[in-house]
Amino acid sequence: METESPNNPQEGLAPSSGERAAVEDNRLLIEAVQKRNIQLVQNLLERGADVNFQEVDGGWTPLHNAVQLGSEDMVELLLQHGADPCRRKKNGATPFLVAGIVGNVKLLDLFLSKGSEVNECDLNGFTAFMEAAVYGKVDALKFLHENGAEVNLGRKTKEDQKKLRKGGATALMDAAEHGHVDALKVLLDEMGAAVNARDNMGRNALIYALMSSREENVEAIARLLLDHGADVNVRGERGKTPLILAVEKKHLGLVQMLLEQEHIDVNDTDSEGNTALLVAVQGRQEKIARLLCNKGAHVDCGNLVIIARRNYDISLVEFLLRNGAREDFHPPAEDWNPQNSRWGEALKHLHRIYRPMIGKLKIFIDEEYKIADTSEGGIYLGFYEGQEAAVKRFCEGSILAQKEVSCLQNSRENCNLVTFYGTESQGDCLYVCLALCERTLEEHLAMNCRGAAENAEDEFSRSALLSIFKAVAELHLVGYAHQDLHPQNILIDSKNAVRLADFDKSVKYAGHLQEIERDLEALGRLVLYVVKKGDIPFETLKVQSNEEVIRLYPDEEIQDLIRHLFSPGKNLQTPLCEMLGHPFFWSWESRYRTLQGLGNESDIKVRKATSEILKKLNQGPHEPSRSFDQWTSKIDQRVMRKMNKFYEKSRNFYQDSVGDLLKFIRNLGAHINEKTNKDMKLKIGDPAQYFQKTFPDLMIYVYTKLQDTEYTKHFPQTHDLPKL
Repeated sequence: METESPNNPQEGLAPSSGERAAVEDNRLLIEAVQKRNIQLVQNLLERGADVNFQEVDGGWTPLHNAVQLGSEDMVELLLQHGADPCRRKKNGATPFLVAGIVGNVKLLDLFLSKGSEVNECDLNGFTAFMEAAVYGKVDALKFLHENGAEVNLGRKTKEDQKKLRKGGATALMDAAEHGHVDALKVLLDEMGAAVNARDNMGRNALIYALMSSREENVEAIARLLLDHGADVNVRGERGKTPLILAVEKKHLGLVQMLLEQEHIDVNDTDSEGNTALLVAVQGRQEKIARLLCNKGAHVDCGNLVIIARRNYDISLVEFLLRNGAREDFHPPAEDWNPQNSRWGEALKHLHRIYRPMIGKLKIFIDEEYKIADTSEGGIYLGFYEGQEAAVKRFCEGSILAQKEVSCLQNSRENCNLVTFYGTESQGDCLYVCLALCERTLEEHLAMNCRGAAENAEDEFSRSALLSIFKAVAELHLVGYAHQDLHPQNILIDSKNAVRLADFDKSVKYAGHLQEIERDLEALGRLVLYVVKKGDIPFETLKVQSNEEVIRLYPDEEIQDLIRHLFSPGKNLQTPLCEMLGHPFFWSWESRYRTLQGLGNESDIKVRKATSEILKKLNQGPHEPSRSFDQWTSKIDQRVMRKMNKFYEKSRNFYQDSVGDLLKFIRNLGAHINEKTNKDMKLKIGDPAQYFQKTFPDLMIYVYTKLQDTEYTKHFPQTHDLPKL
């Protein structure tokens, strides 16, 4: 930032008389244009007034002012003297946009010839076409349409406004909001305007018409929009439907018109659970309330009788009672608490407000209750038979819905899938109701697992992948392949249990096992994604080759598991059942007990060189190096000396063989908790952790060598394998 200098003789001096005259001429030029004094404008321009001078407040130029007045001669004069035809005001409006507001076709044509773009817009996203619709300028609308204006263009806004769901309105919405029937007819009948286009809040032109305070044309506009197929169940701000807005307007004719529509939902509510009937009773609109009840409005939507009695609407009280309303209506308890923590506040709100039931389902299709987007109708919070639910919304007859429901119905015994409650239908929608979970696997890893200790036992990865493997294994056994195994389709419930979800791409295979192979390959990538705690994006893993995926993780045990998934052998239908017995799924304590059991084999204890088990465990000359090579030098030496003391008489000390290491593990386990070995206990700590960290590849080595032998009797019992 520059600072003032007391030594500069020019600083602080008042403008010269010439400068003051120029500024005054610029101001006079604007005034002369506004007063349509073309001769004075000519004189001022010839005297040197700035033709592109802009006012401080709004940035208006002489040209903007001339266009606003529709003074074509003045516009021509200014352009001849160098006026910029594309200069913008502070709000971004060009002279072309102002011409759209005033509806001057000649000026619109002129500015197009001077370089204006037919769909150019100001900073609020208004085009000339939209401005013409706002002000009902039909001739301008027709001209702009003929010259390429986009009829269904939605208003573009700044990014911060877009985040607030501002913008997106079309010219049709503008004409409807401002009550221009003729403009609306032209837009619908001649230009093919989309009657159900939505703005960024989801509102259509019908909502705009009913939100407007203009009353004179609202009925004609609503009729026109409805005749062209406007959606009568669309929502405005605070979830208000056209019917609720019409009741709020206390407009009997509008209410009658809307109730005549074939697909009207008379019991729909706004975001506070108010129905049209409740609004009518609150507003003392007895005629409208009677109309609504005759159309099937439910009377269990609030304290209708109490409200009507409080308003002294005695005839309405009697009418409501005759139609089944109760004096002792009790709303849901305010102190109800949800089980789900993530969606708790939204569930409380949904529980409290009135919603008409869809069979056993209470749901509100509103952004407040949306869990996720899908390719069809989204996933919303709901209550199914009073249970908190995630509800997938499909079009009735959807192939995706058929796949989802078929797979879920045939897999009800699969406890590792998200629980399936049931389905409900209404109109053209099918609702698939599932147990509500807290978050996706992707979200869980991002929240909880980043920066996990490298050498700690990864219990989450083991338990999560075990659940996923079981879920997919049982799917395969009942004849289904998932086909969309992905971190976002694996959910974590409120008890941190892992559940497989999203079966709308599942297939029932009949002898063609490519689908099974695709599931197994996706599982291989999921293994790496989970053990890496999501650090490698799943989308990145999807485009890697199988060998590249295997090489991304140096751990031999995990490589072995992934390799088996990528090359499962001939029996594709049941490989996951077998893989559930892989050491990856064993806890460190189970591994330790397994190694102890093997070390207790008599042939190992006496080092019988000809025994089958020692032959299998011996390392070949060409095998890669292992963490347990020269293992006696890697054990704490004080512990090693103490354990060798047991063999001082026989001089049969521990040797660097796998068999002796197993014997050592067995013997140490037998002696470490003795009082005389407290010092050894201090050095070793938990033996299960000590041996896993010291020899991380020992278990997979032993497993690989002995998996097809009788010694598998020492391996842990497989985790609740599905029955074949």
